[in-house]
Amino acid sequence: METILGIAVGIGLSAACGFRIFVPLLIMNLAVLSGQIQMPAGFAWIGSTYATIAFASATVIEVLAYYIPGVDHILDIIATPAAVIAGTITTASMGMELSPFLKWTLALIAGGGVAGLVQGATVALRAKSSLATAGTGNPLVATLELIGAIIVALLAIILPIVCLILIVLFFFFAVRKMGRFIFGRRQTKNG
Repeated sequence: METILGIAVGIGLSAACGFRIFVPLLIMNLAVLSGQIQMPAGFAWIGSTYATIAFASATVIEVLAYYIPGVDHILDIIATPAAVIAGTITTASMGMELSPFLKWTLALIAGGGVAGLVQGATVALRAKSSLATAGTGNPLVATLELIGAIIVALLAIILPIVCLILIVLFFFFAVRKMGRFIFGRRQTKNG
């Protein structure tokens, strides 16, 4: 059961990395320091004081940079692969009782995949916001992404199974909406 909870925490934190890369890492660091979660030996650095300073500094810079017009789009280009990497690391760090092959396979597919999908959704939302509002709505999108990162990361640590269920529901509805959009366009073009 501990392994399943660890995987749920890792995937939840990975989803949060799709909103903001460093917010979930900082929350994970603080959870380790407070004794809420345990890190295996290879990932003990996540709970160090140096990591706290690094994650806190990076969080402040990342959050503020998303409020600068134009910089937010440049960050999206950089953040997409970085979110996948952060998602992979967070999931791998929580898969304590797994073989290395299974741990890293799960981390890459589930953790990196979830982080990449969430990041892709936020990039699409920012692009729509930019087109619809000429960029004036992007600070609202940045704020919602920050709130999403905080809530999902906290849920992943406090209620990991609930967080995992919410992530699955989010992806179900996102895929469904995307399917309607794609198939709706095809029917319009064909009809």
